[in-house]
Amino acid sequence: MAQHNELGKRGEEEAVRYLESKDYKIVCRNWRLYGYEIDIIAEDEEFIVFIEVKTRTSVQWGDPVGFVDKRRMRRMMDAADHYLIKNDIDKPARFDIIGLVWDGKKFELEHIDDAFLPFL
Repeated sequence: MAQHNELGKRGEEEAVRYLESKDYKIVCRNWRLYGYEIDIIAEDEEFIVFIEVKTRTSVQWGDPVGFVDKRRMRRMMDAADHYLIKNDIDKPARFDIIGLVWDGKKFELEHIDDAFLPFL
């Protein structure tokens, strides 16, 4: 596995641990359909939460959460629509971003809940 893929996998593991420590229920990881992917699908008391995870080794080229651009947001929303319809879910949805930076010893994690609103 390429080094960046391994880092991404470790970042997702860290994100899951963090979410579970905040009492989120992890519903699914790396959900895929029709070329769409959602890194983590979780639930809290109010929402089904679709989470994009970005992991980097430094912020030299920008904060990890800044790498979630409008195109990626649109794809997340489309994927979420497919997921909600396919699974007949009527719970309100929310879109979060988790950015992680690995300094070689530990992760620094930033969680932005309700990171963006669905748009047309």
